[in-house]
Amino acid sequence: MVSFFGMQAGQLVARELAVSPWSPTQLSGTGVCGLLARELETHCPAGFVPARLTVDLFRPVVNAPFRLRGEVVRHGTRITVADAFLVQEEQVRARASAVFLTTGSEPPGRVWHSASDLPMPPEGCVSSDGAPPLFKSGDRDWTSDFAANQNADRKISWHSLPPLVEGEPISPFQRAAVLGDATNHVCHWGSEGAGYINVDVTSTLSRLPVGHELGLRADNTIAAEGISIGSATLYDRTGPVGTCVVTALSNARRQIDFAAAGLAERVSR
Repeated sequence: MVSFFGMQAGQLVARELAVSPWSPTQLSGTGVCGLLARELETHCPAGFVPARLTVDLFRPVVNAPFRLRGEVVRHGTRITVADAFLVQEEQVRARASAVFLTTGSEPPGRVWHSASDLPMPPEGCVSSDGAPPLFKSGDRDWTSDFAANQNADRKISWHSLPPLVEGEPISPFQRAAVLGDATNHVCHWGSEGAGYINVDVTSTLSRLPVGHELGLRADNTIAAEGISIGSATLYDRTGPVGTCVVTALSNARRQIDFAAAGLAERVSR
């Protein structure tokens, strides 16, 4: 079965799925975010759930073995905070923090919330063991054709992810973390391709995803002088799960044309 990473001599090594479309010598942020979530959830106490994940992608993670380490910063009765670090060649290449909360009853009263238009493809369109993502641009139909989605319309993506690490089932928190990084794709993929790279990702979750399918709907993009903020709603077939926000930096000189022959096929696997 396809996976993002394998193990080699006690360290993690990337499979093809984890390699960045920007450079074959570097790793994509999606897999990195998933692995940091994997490390952090080992520090989640019983009775707590992940409510916020922030990943800082401040150095390139190269396509070479690496390791993870984590620590609990604070363990309280209702709030626990943990940090995780990706270490490669004795350097911290990326770091993450998570907030874990206890659950409880909702307070009384009514509050305003937005009406959610969360389109979903037909049931059974993606397998439970991983499948190429589907995309929806504006009012167009769902399709896995990258060229058909390289436009300036609002984008939605739909995913069923393979295992993050070979031989391990992917957890709901790991799924959410991987999709958090994909916010860059739905928010910054335009008529000429993708020209921004993530420098950080924050995913806030009101609950964990249910099932193997996850959708990501672009909500807003705010850009000026080469810095852009993209936000999206993360959801499953039962409704909204949380919000994902990325801060991105222009990389126009290495703009990715996802409609180019061969590139879309490699990225979609």
